[in-house]
Amino acid sequence: MTYEATLMIETSPAIPFTVADTAMPKGTLCQLTDPFTASATATTTSLPCAGIAKNEKIVDGKLTHAIYRGGIFKGYCSGTVTAGDALTNSTVANLLVKAETNEEDIWGTALETATTLQSFLFELKPMGISLA
Repeated sequence: MTYEATLMIETSPAIPFTVADTAMPKGTLCQLTDPFTASATATTTSLPCAGIAKNEKIVDGKLTHAIYRGGIFKGYCSGTVTAGDALTNSTVANLLVKAETNEEDIWGTALETATTLQSFLFELKPMGISLA
């Protein structure tokens, strides 16, 4: 997968989530599904955030995987983000976009300004609240 997020500062340990027995690269942005399950982001915006995969997941029969729910990461953006912007997932896997005021699934906060496909620092801080 392209555009994996890279952990820069660990602010909390990764926690085990339920996952499917499929491959998932280290640094994959993961959406949250019920019950307490993480999967790679799809091509739909405003998905609930599970977090970011700590390590590579291989097809090995294991159904749990360590997912970060907090930290400072280097990621990639779609469009333009400005330092301080709330972020959500993009329609392109593993890219983040500026959240609009009606977004309900916030993934974190941009710590740097960037344009399409540029890397930037962001704080992963899933909130699941509306900005409106």
